[in-house]
Amino acid sequence: MNRTDLVHELAAIIVGEVRPHPTRVAIDGVDAAGKTTLANEIAAVLAPGSRQVIRASIDGFHNPKHIRRRDDSGTGYFRDSFNYQALCDNLLTPLGPHGSRQFRRAAFDFRADAEVVSGCEVAAHDAILILDGVFLLRTELRTHWDLSIFVHADFETTLARAQVRDRELFGDADAVRQRYESRYVPGQRLYLEQERPRQFADIVVFNSDFSNPYFELAERPGRQEERTPAALRVRSGRQPTDYR
Repeated sequence: MNRTDLVHELAAIIVGEVRPHPTRVAIDGVDAAGKTTLANEIAAVLAPGSRQVIRASIDGFHNPKHIRRRDDSGTGYFRDSFNYQALCDNLLTPLGPHGSRQFRRAAFDFRADAEVVSGCEVAAHDAILILDGVFLLRTELRTHWDLSIFVHADFETTLARAQVRDRELFGDADAVRQRYESRYVPGQRLYLEQERPRQFADIVVFNSDFSNPYFELAERPGRQEERTPAALRVRSGRQPTDYR
């Protein structure tokens, strides 16, 4: 499957997940796995359709620096980086069952280390939220997703990508490697071992080869393949043409 086909197929699966409230889609994965790129690609395919697309990121829900950096280890990265209560209160719960549909895409600007001051937006009843980020399938968030995608790439690949992407942020490639090996990769390994996100995802996208990714229905104990339109479409390999 080439990348264009994969993105269009995932877009069709998302549209098929009909709920009596906005559809909340998580795109999870380790740092530099390709979550943001995939989320942007899917949102671009969905945008011309008749349904409102709400694009957001976990990066809009960081904790203040004095909290997220109080422990510079991998454990601290996994435990302290994000304000999940703010994520739920501002975005996931309002878009969920019996929610007000009044939401905010972000609550905190981690670059300015300050709260985001903004008014609420109102989601259409059939809107689609595409939210990317790390640690999205941890226990306290799982029930908030109507569809979840885990983007898998091996750590050798993600580290190589990070050394290109994050060079300006950390100074040079060696500084990026040091930062990832001391904090980000250990935190991600802890997440993978403790929360087992691939077992709780609806779809796993294998993205180590960016040009030729593929996806499959995630292995989940007790899963019934016929339970959702998404499962049917993954199994059928149907080529979608309509994203309404």
